[in-house]
Amino acid sequence: MHISKWLVCLGLLLPSSLHAGEFQAGVARIAITPPVPFWLTGYAARTRPAETVRMELWAKALAIQDDRGGRVVIITTDLIGLPREISGTVAQRLARDHGLRRSEVLFSSSHTHSGPVIWPNLRVLFDFDETEMARVRDYSAGLTDALATVAAQAMANLSPAQLSWGQDTADFAINRREPTAAGFRIGVSPGGPTDHSVPVLRIAGMDGTLRVVVFGYACHNTTLGGDFYEVHSDYAGIAQLELEKSHPGATAMFLSLCGGDQNPNPRGTRELVEQHGRSLAAAVERALGGDLQNIRPPLETAYHVVNLEFAPQSRLAFLAEAIEGDKYPLRRALLILEAHEQGRPIQYLSYPLQAVRFNDNFTLLAMGGEVVLDYALRARRQFPGENLIVAAYCNDVSCYIPSVRILHEGGYEAVDSMIYYGLPGPFTEDVEETVFEGISDLLSRSAAK
Repeated sequence: MHISKWLVCLGLLLPSSLHAGEFQAGVARIAITPPVPFWLTGYAARTRPAETVRMELWAKALAIQDDRGGRVVIITTDLIGLPREISGTVAQRLARDHGLRRSEVLFSSSHTHSGPVIWPNLRVLFDFDETEMARVRDYSAGLTDALATVAAQAMANLSPAQLSWGQDTADFAINRREPTAAGFRIGVSPGGPTDHSVPVLRIAGMDGTLRVVVFGYACHNTTLGGDFYEVHSDYAGIAQLELEKSHPGATAMFLSLCGGDQNPNPRGTRELVEQHGRSLAAAVERALGGDLQNIRPPLETAYHVVNLEFAPQSRLAFLAEAIEGDKYPLRRALLILEAHEQGRPIQYLSYPLQAVRFNDNFTLLAMGGEVVLDYALRARRQFPGENLIVAAYCNDVSCYIPSVRILHEGGYEAVDSMIYYGLPGPFTEDVEETVFEGISDLLSRSAAK
């Protein structure tokens, strides 16, 4: 009798005890708010630096390790985007100091347009004097150190954890590619594709207490416009703050999904920032309280770079642009002509892709640049068994990544934006197929063993 009771109790305990040591997780954060006054980035319309800080900016790191040696460190930042000059340097330091492979470090940016200049990202927007340039470079150097530090801190904080995921929806994102008689412009396009899903990754302690929540949304982090001159992390920052207030001791982290052609609607005021942020936080709370799916090992990662070709552009065309263009095309032309003179014409973009796969029930696909929504929609159709979360603005935010549909339609995301990124543009028509060939290769590399 006593033996049978003991066996029943053992049967009840076995499932949880078997899973208890499957994952360890650690989290850390570090402030990355710039010293004011400081120039903000993302809008060409600004004419002066920001004088005040409305919200602190943060870099947060989540380290996850499974019981088979698989590991990843996800670093999120309240910034416009990280260029490879910074992410690459941090990855090299983490490889040197902690043995992390490149595929085991993922950098993500919220793409707030009320954050500091991150040199050399969007450098065509600015014409700094020596003093201001020194301040910008100093900030970028300090940011590099901060990202390496916060990653190391997260890895030092590892402890047993349970992972699960779910999703809900928030409806304030809208397609911004408005068709007009003169072509596509940035506006409001209710008939265009949108994705209102809010995927949520929950990391809890072994007692079930929430430790970290990672959530995403496919929408530009641009509720505030170019007339705003305060440091702010926009709706993504508000959502993180709301979640951390509701769950004391927990850390909230935001992933910007494929929202290159999506804007908040309506937008333009701090009141709307609060509204959208609370709406997104509420969606995350609903997901946390809903039917979550457990995540199991193994944890596998892969990192792959593909070359995206630019359509041929003659040197003479950029000479003309340097003579006849306004200040932004002029600066772009000078950068491209300088590359020609140095014997390294810009013919393609080295484009990073990354996958973080947990067994066969959760995969995070991380794409560089400002990726339009078409990519996420196609990826989920093409790889239906992956349970894909497709994040953009990862590892290197070098320019927009248009789909072939948007490339044919033209407009800002396909053509004009290349000016501000200092690239020749547009891409050739095989851009989308080249990216998906890379994604297919990447997912096969990260397949669970």
